[in-house]
Amino acid sequence: MIELTSKQRKYLEKEAQPLSPLVLIGGAGLTDEQIKQITTVLKDHELIKVKFNEYKDEKKELSSSIASQTDSILVRIIGNVATFYRQSDNPETRKYAKGLSKAK
Repeated sequence: MIELTSKQRKYLEKEAQPLSPLVLIGGAGLTDEQIKQITTVLKDHELIKVKFNEYKDEKKELSSSIASQTDSILVRIIGNVATFYRQSDNPETRKYAKGLSKAK
């Protein structure tokens, strides 16, 4: 996975600001089913938010685990919401590639 520069990270943070969390981490914690769901959502959206309703004290560790298991990049954690990015496999459906290349 690519490493983001600070400008690229800022660009993705700006793009993610209006997004709503698509995955919630609740009482069951981080399950294999949720990892599959996050992987699917990343494939469809590239940039997503995950909200921690439970396990708020462990959100940094869980976010790192999510990033490694889904082959994505943890953009930032703000409050109890983590933002993840994974570039689309299909070059025609990449929404953020142009902005990221400009933000180098």
